[in-house]
Amino acid sequence: MTPSKIRQTMFKPSGPLSGKVRVPGDKSISHRALILSALAVGKSRIEGLLEGEDVLATAEALRSMGVTIDKSDDVWTVNGVGVGGLMQPETALEMGNSGTSTRLLMGLIAAHDISATFVGDASLSKRPMGRVIDPLSEMGADITARQTSDHKACLPLTVRGICPAVPLDYHLPVPSAQVKSAILFAGLNTPGITRVIEPVPTRDHSETMLKGFGADISTETDKDGIRTISVTGEAGLSPQKIKVPGDPSSAAFPVVAALLVPGSDVIVENVGINPTRAGLFAVLQKMGGDIQFKKKRTVGGEPVADIHVRHSALNGIDVPADIAPTMIDEFPILFVAAALANGRTTTSGLHELRVKESDRLTQMAEGLAILGVDVTEKDDGLIINGSGGKALSVTQKKVTIKTALDHRIAMSFAIAGLVTKGGATVDDMNPVETSFPGFENLITELVKK
Repeated sequence: MTPSKIRQTMFKPSGPLSGKVRVPGDKSISHRALILSALAVGKSRIEGLLEGEDVLATAEALRSMGVTIDKSDDVWTVNGVGVGGLMQPETALEMGNSGTSTRLLMGLIAAHDISATFVGDASLSKRPMGRVIDPLSEMGADITARQTSDHKACLPLTVRGICPAVPLDYHLPVPSAQVKSAILFAGLNTPGITRVIEPVPTRDHSETMLKGFGADISTETDKDGIRTISVTGEAGLSPQKIKVPGDPSSAAFPVVAALLVPGSDVIVENVGINPTRAGLFAVLQKMGGDIQFKKKRTVGGEPVADIHVRHSALNGIDVPADIAPTMIDEFPILFVAAALANGRTTTSGLHELRVKESDRLTQMAEGLAILGVDVTEKDDGLIINGSGGKALSVTQKKVTIKTALDHRIAMSFAIAGLVTKGGATVDDMNPVETSFPGFENLITELVKK
């Protein structure tokens, strides 16, 4: 993958934001729609697929394993090869920056009689893969990975699948929808019943979509709230017509922008509000955010709504640690909201943020400090004393905010730039293409209306 020229960008204070906008399709659902369509027998149609670099990496990897994927206008068609029908790729699978592509596809390959080498960019190559390697190895896959100096298993790595694999009962040591999904996808081509036990519920798109494609899957929750997801292997999946809703993780950015910029009144249309993904909106409402869900409906088994947001005076709160799995990707933009709130916001239980595309706790703490925010970095979260709605002030002249090639860090500080005195410069906006193509145009559209 040829690196793009660095695109340093300044984001300046704006007038009120107004209008109706739509964000790109849900990234989590888009990945899974492609993968499960590839495992069905026949032609599936997908509308609203996110055409960001991460999802396109998944599509290209599936093509290299014999799946025919085409696009006409806004509709993608996938001619599936059936469970167990993936072919040996001739070259390494280029994952770019996509941890989701890597982990989910590792699960697929683990239970096929093929092998594949995964490679990625500098950022992805630093992300630990041990948490998915361990259960897939227990199922019989042979996985070798580069070992870092601190003994983490990272890309490049090679998965040598096995067929038949061994069914597994696996207790997730930490909440992870990606690990859960990788195991379930491996279980599709494994005789017997594969079970994943999760003490803390994570996003459930895989379970919902597997059921929609006809897999024999069930979910049970005990009296302590522990969920057991069971899938029966050697499955036969049927092709589907899928409409991908707007990504709540992407909607988070115009939503927070509208809350923070005085006089704003914005509607973000067609956003997925699955309870396992909507934690940010609940937290912002608890902080005093004027957020209303209009035209609630169900599309393809997923709850969807239009989100109406008005500028609000926010108050700092203690964010419960147990809500983290429902908004893990949204904490960077929540930290920006907290920086403008009245009083203190505390967060905890966020160790996961240190092994995302970047160490998001450190990156956000350092960037917010440059903008004059009173922020304290803890091992598992941030403590932020907000400005009470006052515009943020850059503490150092001619300093750009470092994003460490992390798309969510870049977008978070782009929104912060709208509520600073004089603006904020982000070191590189190119990574945003991984998840939110058209982000800057959308913000410009809201400002001009």
